[in-house]
Amino acid sequence: MPDSPADLGPVLVTGASGFIGSAVVRALLDRGAQVRALVEPGRDDENLAGLSVDRVVCDIRESSTVDEAVDGVSTVFHLAALYRFWAADPNLFYDVNVGGTMNILRAAAREKCRRFVYTSTVATLGVAEAGSPASEQSLVHFEHLFGHYKRSKYLAEHEVLRAGAGGLPVVLVHPTFPVGEGDSAPTPTGRTIVEFLNGRIPAYVDTALNVVHVDDVARGHVLAAESGRAGQSYILGGENLTYREAWRRVARIVGRRGPLGTAPAAGTWLVGQATAVWGWLSGEEPVVNPVTVAMGELPHYFDSARARSELDFPETNFELAVSDAWRWFKEHGYVR
Repeated sequence: MPDSPADLGPVLVTGASGFIGSAVVRALLDRGAQVRALVEPGRDDENLAGLSVDRVVCDIRESSTVDEAVDGVSTVFHLAALYRFWAADPNLFYDVNVGGTMNILRAAAREKCRRFVYTSTVATLGVAEAGSPASEQSLVHFEHLFGHYKRSKYLAEHEVLRAGAGGLPVVLVHPTFPVGEGDSAPTPTGRTIVEFLNGRIPAYVDTALNVVHVDDVARGHVLAAESGRAGQSYILGGENLTYREAWRRVARIVGRRGPLGTAPAAGTWLVGQATAVWGWLSGEEPVVNPVTVAMGELPHYFDSARARSELDFPETNFELAVSDAWRWFKEHGYVR
């Protein structure tokens, strides 16, 4: 097991130009690692501007190019994924999130990589019950695997664990809801903040979420590679908040009025159905859709105690995370 940054050897980061991926690249460079950054064809790689990395353009669905990307690598951070809650073609989720992951796993096994860090999601875990935050031991209810993103990540995680059982030293990390700089897509979490900043979130659902700074998530990835236990999962989360408290604090940070109140369940269901029809007609992902509506009915409280105990995982406060995201969105023209 690696016990120092030097032991990571040459590193490959898939999804390197993405929100979390680029933060992981920066965290690795801060540790003195030699980084190969895998970028999806046609993907905006502005998040890697000015960083001293070896950029490789690769579609993880193509096994031959994946083999070339992994050649000579000691440690793999696999973050590339289709992270949305809606797509006109659901097969894309399985082609990228499952098939792509299997290609990376096979290449890493052939290369005899010393560590494989897989970016999963708390969506593959259970949710808070009886007032207790969910942990790595919380079993997911299959009926809570809303949408193809969650289902495909659940299947991909199974393939990662299968590879681990076959001898590949895998570690899984489960980010909660990251915010911060560099959310260029933006991710579903970032889109929600942008919608609020642009005055399009009049109400909120009566549930809860866990918010974490993206830089903490990146640091957690590096710590998992350096000192995580093989075959183990680690939740990388921050503060647990009700939506009411979260939006109240966001409003205070940005100096705007928060949502007026809770949205009625029947109303959000109708909006979700209507926007789903619009999504099919337009080909664009609606912010509110049947998957996000269903997710809003569950309390997303999570416990990062294992990561803090075993990895010395950091915790940046909610206000700084949101302030960094707000500033970045303003500077890059997302906020009108």
